[in-house]
Amino acid sequence: MTQPTGQQPQKPQTKQLDRFKFEVIYLVPILASIMFGLACAYLILPQPQSSAPPVTPISGNSPSVPVGNALYFVILVAGAAVVMYLLLKRRSHRIIKGLIVSAMTAASMLLSLFYLNILLSYVPVLNDLIVLAGLSIIITVLFDLAIFRLGSVARNIAVVAVGGALGIFFGFAIPLWSAILILVFLAVYDVFAVYKGPVGKIAESQDGRGLEQLQGLSYSFRDIDMGLGDLVFYSMLTGSLLFFFAGSGQPGQLGLPLGVIPCAVSIVGIMVGSVVTFFMLERKGIFPGLPFPIALGLAAGLITGFVLLPVFHASIISFLL
Repeated sequence: MTQPTGQQPQKPQTKQLDRFKFEVIYLVPILASIMFGLACAYLILPQPQSSAPPVTPISGNSPSVPVGNALYFVILVAGAAVVMYLLLKRRSHRIIKGLIVSAMTAASMLLSLFYLNILLSYVPVLNDLIVLAGLSIIITVLFDLAIFRLGSVARNIAVVAVGGALGIFFGFAIPLWSAILILVFLAVYDVFAVYKGPVGKIAESQDGRGLEQLQGLSYSFRDIDMGLGDLVFYSMLTGSLLFFFAGSGQPGQLGLPLGVIPCAVSIVGIMVGSVVTFFMLERKGIFPGLPFPIALGLAAGLITGFVLLPVFHASIISFLL
């Protein structure tokens, strides 16, 4: 979800919304998060996706599996949003802070262990459990300091980084068709959550500063607030396409560099969708961050990967033969 900082989304007649005008610089955190995520993806691209830890509750080849996994994610996200709204409504700020600190610390530790374990495997002399644990603890401590102690600039950098890293982790661990339905279901849910559900109510609470109470789960850039979830799912989209089309031993593998093209095209779609979202934000004052970027990113990446590139590849081979 995207919202001008500290503004009441339900009162467009108050001229406060006129302060926000889209500029290209608003795309910088989104692109930075995606690029950081792709740097993480570069580390794990040679790894088979079968080595990924389980993230979804349902596995198998049944057509119902992606639907079940998508519903699981929607219920998880919706439940967390409802809990946060109820706690904000009761002004239980200490409980909120404790939950956020616990969640962000756990996420940082798990991501550090996951990525460092792969990184250290390329450096045998450092590939040791004690080194892995020590570096993971150091990174987690620095991350927590950045989020909760070192001010807004450090916090925003940390949120942008963890959004990219977590999204790529999901893209690596979740099979493509489950990932696609998860993204589609969440984009649809995002519309409801912002206008009729808990996310919009959180934004309206605390005199329009509800998101600012969730430091670590959102970031502020200039005069907008944007949820961490938006960054996570943008990177998940790019990662899912990258690992499917260019990853090790994948059924859709096109090889390098062709396999990277669907991912690159999806990034263009995400950025175009983000521009549309910001223009809608100018008019509405609050707008869901997922629908346009996810729709355009998925459409661009899937059409490129499943239609355009196979036709192009087949034409080149036919021409050479």
